[in-house]
Amino acid sequence: MRILVTGAAGFLGSHLSERLVEDGHEVIGLDNFLTGRRSNLDHLAASEQFELVRQDVAQPIAIEADEIFHLACPASPVHYQRNPVRTIRTAVEGTMRVLELARDTGARVLIASTSEIYGEPALHPQPESYWGNVNSIGPRACYDEGKRCGEALATAYASQYGVEVRIARIFNTYGPRLHEQDGRVVSNFIVQALAGKPITIYGDGKQTRSFCYVSDLVEGLVRLMASDQGEAPVNLGNPRETSVIELARMIQRMTGSTAPIQSAPLPADDPTRRNPDISRARCLLDWEPIVTLEAGLRATIDDFRLRSGRNPWSVPAGPANGLSEAPAGDQRWPETSGDQEL
Repeated sequence: MRILVTGAAGFLGSHLSERLVEDGHEVIGLDNFLTGRRSNLDHLAASEQFELVRQDVAQPIAIEADEIFHLACPASPVHYQRNPVRTIRTAVEGTMRVLELARDTGARVLIASTSEIYGEPALHPQPESYWGNVNSIGPRACYDEGKRCGEALATAYASQYGVEVRIARIFNTYGPRLHEQDGRVVSNFIVQALAGKPITIYGDGKQTRSFCYVSDLVEGLVRLMASDQGEAPVNLGNPRETSVIELARMIQRMTGSTAPIQSAPLPADDPTRRNPDISRARCLLDWEPIVTLEAGLRATIDDFRLRSGRNPWSVPAGPANGLSEAPAGDQRWPETSGDQEL
């Protein structure tokens, strides 16, 4: 098939594009390179099955496709909080552009939503039926509420126009090509450990997350797109619950770091627990993660080691009034914030 992937130069988008090309599809990647990097797609540059288009997803899209994987949106708090208006526009206007394209062409579209729609959960683990507990005016609202609106748009287009929609609620994902200055917990800890710096946890470290290796997540996305599930959301994540302090100790041990673990105040609206109920994915997609956290972290640490010589971890801060406008493929971001949520 001919498949459009928005956000193709990002961490997840590049892995999905690679998988789709391997499966024999013709893939058109769309990205504006604000958070994505051309280097993530270097290995696909010579493939006749892959084409890269530089464009903002919030602009009209004129591309014929049988399927659309809509992944475009800053996902790291470090990135989306620096330009909240642009983040909301990407999540809302970009999703509408994609749905309009799907309506015009008859393409099936998969919307990448997020576990962030659950906010600080009052129900644990979180099933798809849980409506969430989100602060609509908090520092994370640009992303949380943008994604919630994206889900509402997708279901509205499905009911009013008959657009074939799939919605994936993605939980914490990690793996090779994760941005060194991503600012989330896995990349923070690995960068600090490999640099011999103290590993910084926020709060008491007892808050929990569920970490899904990128190849498992991509498999879930491919299966969801191919399924007869319809527009009902599906959680995709690893049900293994891990505390932040446990993760810090694992990375400290696996990197051989002798630097201490230190603590800092917990950021505002940082969820204390996050764990997916994946019963629906198991039943409808015959899917569940197979890569262990230990194996996934080893592969991710090895990738960070390989890239350390080419991509320095001490990155200059961007302009204070918004996202840095570094040349495409060489995006520069401020030093990581205290936010450890994915």
